[in-house]
Amino acid sequence: MIIRPAKNILGSIRMPGDKSISHRYAMLAAIATGNTRLENFSTGADCASTLGCVRQLGCSVKVDGQRVEIEGRERLQKPAESLDCGNSGSTMRMMSGILAGQDFECDLHGDESLSRRPMARVMVPLRMMGAEITAAAGDRPPLHIKGGAINGGKLRAIDYKSPVASAQVKSAVLFAGLFADGETAVDEPYRTRDHSEQALRAFGVELSRSRNRVSLRGGQKLQAIEALVPGDISSAAFFLCAAALFPESNLVIENLLLNPTRASLLDALKLLGARISVINLEEHHHELVGTVKMEHGSLKGIKIEGGMSVSLIDELPVLAAIAPYTRDGIEIRDAKELRVKESDRIALVARNLRAMGAECEEYDDGLRVAGNQKLHGAEIDSGGDHRIAMAFSVAALRAEGESKILGADSARISFPEFFTMLEGVVER
Repeated sequence: MIIRPAKNILGSIRMPGDKSISHRYAMLAAIATGNTRLENFSTGADCASTLGCVRQLGCSVKVDGQRVEIEGRERLQKPAESLDCGNSGSTMRMMSGILAGQDFECDLHGDESLSRRPMARVMVPLRMMGAEITAAAGDRPPLHIKGGAINGGKLRAIDYKSPVASAQVKSAVLFAGLFADGETAVDEPYRTRDHSEQALRAFGVELSRSRNRVSLRGGQKLQAIEALVPGDISSAAFFLCAAALFPESNLVIENLLLNPTRASLLDALKLLGARISVINLEEHHHELVGTVKMEHGSLKGIKIEGGMSVSLIDELPVLAAIAPYTRDGIEIRDAKELRVKESDRIALVARNLRAMGAECEEYDDGLRVAGNQKLHGAEIDSGGDHRIAMAFSVAALRAEGESKILGADSARISFPEFFTMLEGVVER
């Protein structure tokens, strides 16, 4: 994909359905009573992998564009073949929680990228609950799961203190907790996105939260829902950051997810100096949704660390990519999780910024990108990582000369419409 310099970002757009919510709604719909109907379901390949797994587990799944209908089953059926999770770590890790409570054995596999990603973080607590989980190579996929309900058993409820701040780990344990005898709790070092808690509530599950601790009682029954999936704020991040780069930008994004555990991006952009306003704020199935208007402001600098890094984990690559255009630069710390995503995102961001002529310093848990720099067009190595491809498409909009994004088709994993939508709001 060739990206040429832009003058401004202008227009009104809607994002495809949020990927995190789409995953969770599809998984919970599979074990709910009745037919769940979802509008604006994510168009990304990762969520298609989740739907594929749900089908393999015996659920009827009908897809009509962004409309999805899933018929839940009281008991999932043993799949005839290994569950194909594609590139989706969310699918593999969270689905493992549901499979841990079943009365059959099954396998889960993924593509080459997913096969390099660590799974011990979910294997350890699920084993503590009574499921048997093995991996082909240490803690790397493929996985083999023997459910704890085999021979009429139940999982054991646990009080789990997670060593990592990971919404996927929390979700896997809570989903398994639905099939456990007693109350299951997860305590996190930092609060992570709470879409699983909100989705569980939407499907009728009672749970409680105190600070970074959440718990639920096993044996609760889920009821099907009808829902409109809010627009994906992680996808919107690329457009919001692009609009922040140009003096005459004016961008409106409607039906956007504004969950407080995900909206840290807006806080970060405000701290940088961008002008953002939120209107028409509403609540749908316990999730906040609204319209966001973004205008340019003089971008300063910011340090992102601690809990803020956790809540911004998906948006950190694009924030780093626009850092050279700020006055004081951006420093990112406590983000070691970026090294075990679809790629080593810290290394790729640093490499591509340097390819465009920027100065940056790489750390084990983040990087520091100096501000007030001019970038030139370059050949960008996405590493087959969708967020790297999209982040540097944004950086390239203000560079001198054109840039070539290698592996741009990786955007289909989360946002197949990205390049078409980007071209629709760019003024040249």
